[in-house]
Amino acid sequence: FTDINIPVEYYIDVMKRQAVVNAGVTFRFKNETEPGKFETTEYVYENGIQDYVKELAGGNALTQPVFWQTERKGRDREDKPEYKVKLSISLCFSNTVQIIEHYHNSSWLEHGGSPEKATKSALVSAIDGYLKSQSKYQKNESKITWADVEDCLVLVSNNFSTQTSYENQTKKAISNKFVQDAITEFLKAQMELYFIENPFDAQKIAEQVLNNKRSR
Repeated sequence: FTDINIPVEYYIDVMKRQAVVNAGVTFRFKNETEPGKFETTEYVYENGIQDYVKELAGGNALTQPVFWQTERKGRDREDKPEYKVKLSISLCFSNTVQIIEHYHNSSWLEHGGSPEKATKSALVSAIDGYLKSQSKYQKNESKITWADVEDCLVLVSNNFSTQTSYENQTKKAISNKFVQDAITEFLKAQMELYFIENPFDAQKIAEQVLNNKRSR
């Protein structure tokens, strides 16, 4: 480490992300502007990722942020040991903001890996199922893809597991098969239930996703 002059933005980014994934914990950043004088900034998200999603989406979201969490037990392969995973996901739909972030064991997964694959598969499957059940597709129209969903999605996942396989040394993505399966199954089921319980929001989401697809 030849250069110890780390930019303020680096600390701010790390502390804000830690506040997001540790609900109700205050992170206080003190920056010495001149000898003995400090600027203090505090980061706290009382409801963790749900408050963060609300902040990211701003005031014009198509739907209100939802928050779902669960715990699961399983294994990556038959010959591997069983482990626990705690899943939490918050999301809303927007036609102005598009942000997706995944966190695992308090670390931001810049490249996602397992949770990213799971999110794609679960959301495309749930929304496609809803469109079919409501006869929203035109005759011979191709089904929606991830790009159509991603265009109007604000989603943050925050997961913890007692065993983690990282894709590489930088730890920017995880490769746990069980985490992927658990998120896929949980998120798809939650979305299907959400569509039944919120028919008005379901219509808005369906129309926006179809608009994205048709304009593409």
